[in-house]
Amino acid sequence: MAKYLLAYHGGATPDTTTQEERNAIMAQWAAWYEELGDAIVDGGAPTAVSKTVAPDGSVSDTGDTYVTGYTIITADSLDNALAAAKGCPVRESNGSIEVAELIDMTP
Repeated sequence: MAKYLLAYHGGATPDTTTQEERNAIMAQWAAWYEELGDAIVDGGAPTAVSKTVAPDGSVSDTGDTYVTGYTIITADSLDNALAAAKGCPVRESNGSIEVAELIDMTP
């Protein structure tokens, strides 16, 4: 089975929600993680402010499409990883999920 990176873009963040909304969001994530079960390799984490380093070494703000979190899962195909990503709660708050197969570099 291959490993896939699910990189989240956008969605609700703790500073833009009430405690009640945060609790509801966390319940959605817990239910989705339970659905994924053993496919989860790394539950990941939300991310904070980010910057982008350009090829010339200059640093800039990332903009509106910055990564807001990640999860790593296993799946037997990209299509199955995409199907799993469709259940992600980040979509409930207008976020998106970028799915990328990780390349195993172990000798």
